[in-house]
Amino acid sequence: MDIETVVRTRRALHAVAELVLAGPQYRAAGTIRLRACPGGFATCAEPWLRVIGAELVAPGQALSLESTTCTELGAALGLEVGAPAGLYGDGPGVATVDAIEVDPGAASLLAHAFALGDAALRGLFPDAEPVIWPEHFDIGVTADDVNYGISPGDAFQPEPYAYVGPHTARQGEFWNAPFGAARTIRELGDVSGVLAFLAEGRRLTAGA
Repeated sequence: MDIETVVRTRRALHAVAELVLAGPQYRAAGTIRLRACPGGFATCAEPWLRVIGAELVAPGQALSLESTTCTELGAALGLEVGAPAGLYGDGPGVATVDAIEVDPGAASLLAHAFALGDAALRGLFPDAEPVIWPEHFDIGVTADDVNYGISPGDAFQPEPYAYVGPHTARQGEFWNAPFGAARTIRELGDVSGVLAFLAEGRRLTAGA
């Protein structure tokens, strides 16, 4: 699959995550936390919404994300869409009226990355609850001043990747990114590969 399609789909899904899921959830329940779910991602509180592939699923409704706007989605669901106000400065840079396009194949690729990340993070941190944050649209856990997670891609790396981000700078061959260490999901392969990479980061930051 060409990277342009993946990037366009990721930006569209990021917009839906922020404007249609996290924003309304924050106004209703006071939290912006989202979670991985089979086939995509979902809210953690009302309104109960899931993005599965190229569809937005609500109780009794399934709306196509292949060509739409967040304003249209909100109208169909009876929701006031928009970002959580005053919490962060970054985001997808998409307005509620901007056209978004989700490719089903690219959406499946990104959902797979979230699923791998969720499984690996739960394996490494069994007492933690991995969170998809709408600001950067990654799934992660923070432990002992280190961020562990999986990004579906961003300006640093356009394809999905796993990362370890210590709050203090580290030196050595493992640390290959400005924020710490990163490896693409393509390099790591499967849950065991992602888990091994995250575990190595944990070992190194612990000084073992």
